[in-house]
Amino acid sequence: MVLIYVDDLIITGSNADSIAALKKKLQGKFPVKDLGPLKYFLGIEVATSHKGLFLNQRKYTIDLLRDSNMLNSKPANTPFDSKLQLDKLGDPLDSPNYYQKLVGKLIYLTITRPDISFAVSLVSQYMHAPTVVHLCMVKRILRYLKKTIGRGIVMRRNGHTDIIGFSDSDWAGNTIDRRSTTGYCMFVGGNLVSWKSKKQPVVARSSAEAEYRAMAAASCEMVWLKNLLTDLGFSPTSPMKLFCDNQAAMHIAANPVFHERTKHIEVDCHFIRQQVQSKVIQTHYIRSSDQLADAFTKVLSSTVFHRLMFKLGSIDPLAPA
Repeated sequence: MVLIYVDDLIITGSNADSIAALKKKLQGKFPVKDLGPLKYFLGIEVATSHKGLFLNQRKYTIDLLRDSNMLNSKPANTPFDSKLQLDKLGDPLDSPNYYQKLVGKLIYLTITRPDISFAVSLVSQYMHAPTVVHLCMVKRILRYLKKTIGRGIVMRRNGHTDIIGFSDSDWAGNTIDRRSTTGYCMFVGGNLVSWKSKKQPVVARSSAEAEYRAMAAASCEMVWLKNLLTDLGFSPTSPMKLFCDNQAAMHIAANPVFHERTKHIEVDCHFIRQQVQSKVIQTHYIRSSDQLADAFTKVLSSTVFHRLMFKLGSIDPLAPA
């Protein structure tokens, strides 16, 4: 399906004839050069088949490993070791420029690599004063990339445009400042389109508060996605579903009465309460073992990590079975 929006003109097409007509109409309005089917754009490779699309950054990953002299490094199964300790200080690096360049390149790689989002979010928090320990963390990510060079995101045509979100938080997971980590992922039409891992700006006083902040951030993303689809002419008709593994946060979101224990949460977090009461978003409980957003909040064991990545649609088609 092709949809092009130009000013007040919406043109749609789903076969070769209509696509050719689209190109002709666009050439009548703008100087357009036809480069053929999309295969490579800004470091992102696109493979097309009858099953859907596969997006990856294989060449970008190889270039990154080559530039960092990690192309011959020992591969790792996960971005971080499950026994990672964040409270280690370490010696400061003589020059942070090398560290900052590596992390900057890794941030761009997260466009098609949700599997490294949490790891990259963590190492990017030390850009101003990195240490030897932090550089070892970055090299661990690069060793993981060595083993998963061809990993990317699968996009399939599932016949619907329903928006489903998963939100989670790791309460006081940072042992240095005890701040929590927000993690969420969004599916549109059954395909992963948006994900985020970010440390919360303030210290949460309870797990419910940390989860509530994560739900608020996720609900903002869901509303934005709904508005985008509406502008494109694919307005979702059913309420959006947000899955959370904290029942206390869900009850606070559904309860119109403000309690003493919720007054310290800033006003913008109650945005989700408005969405729930207006039935734009429906919250659903999910078991922690099935929470897909877990991959964006904490370090996981190899088994759990790869199971969640498969469910998120992050695969490596060239990996051995």
